[in-house]
Amino acid sequence: MTVKVCGICGGSGAGKTTLTRRVLSSLGTDLVSVLAFDSYYRDLTDIPMSERVLRNYDHPDSLDHELFVNHLDMLRAGRSIDVPIYDFATHTRRAETERVEAHPLVVVEGILLASFPEVAARIDLLVFIDVSEDIRLERRIKRDVAERGRRPDDVRRQFAETVAPMHDLFVEPFKNSADRVVGIDEDYDVVARELCASMLVDDAA
Repeated sequence: MTVKVCGICGGSGAGKTTLTRRVLSSLGTDLVSVLAFDSYYRDLTDIPMSERVLRNYDHPDSLDHELFVNHLDMLRAGRSIDVPIYDFATHTRRAETERVEAHPLVVVEGILLASFPEVAARIDLLVFIDVSEDIRLERRIKRDVAERGRRPDDVRRQFAETVAPMHDLFVEPFKNSADRVVGIDEDYDVVARELCASMLVDDAA
């Protein structure tokens, strides 16, 4: 089986997961494996909660990129994997894992994908979603309050202290190296179909 990898990156709240879901919907679960970099935050079970909350989770060091690369290589080789399930409330990994089956197209999505050379080297098509900071902050507040039980003021504080500065250092610089830059006004359904056609054109031929 020939496996191709599409990487979807961009700032927090840019719409990476939304576009990933559109690609999955366009092709179906029999053709697409989805691997989220957010599942690979390092497990901080061994340190006190008082220290966990002070960590900079927007810096590349917060991610277990070694395991991510290993799992990505397994998918590229046609082997299924067991992905960690990360608990954002406790900054730890749960005991259970999630099975991801190997398919011809692997979509990897994450804020910091392009900042790791060993990850970027494994991506056949890199997509950068370009969305303004104010919109990304608004979306992040809605998500973190609804899904992670956080308070709006805490989300704004973290965004100002770490999210925005780390975006400037480790995310934005890779926009110009992306194969495709997606703007805020683009129709994600159209973009998804374009990406699917581009990634699978060789197989179709």
